[in-house]
Amino acid sequence: MQIVISNQTKEPIYEQITNQIRAMILAGELTEGEPIPSMRTLAKDLQVSVITTKRAYEELEKVGLIYSIVGKGSFVAEQNIELMREKKLHAIEEQLTVTIEAAKELGLSLKDLQQVLSMLYEGEE
Repeated sequence: MQIVISNQTKEPIYEQITNQIRAMILAGELTEGEPIPSMRTLAKDLQVSVITTKRAYEELEKVGLIYSIVGKGSFVAEQNIELMREKKLHAIEEQLTVTIEAAKELGLSLKDLQQVLSMLYEGEE
């Protein structure tokens, strides 16, 4: 499991860990039942505090992405793909709402905004 910590971002380290593990699970890189490194091992590998990795794992457990068994470790939880898709779609809608509000403040038309979105979307493929 490859996690990269950046000191160049304002995002707390535990959130960087949480977001990267979440992304790996949602992308199918980590599968149901697969063990993830122990908090201590991950902390050692990333050269961060165990408290930091503990907080990241707690966040992942809270949203149901992983589960822990005392004495055995932490594992990727079973995922309801449709529910996960719905959550991601909701997050996209929230981000787009903010973007639309900013575009309206600038006086961009819907057509202009659609062109920008199309260019960005096609550039990512």
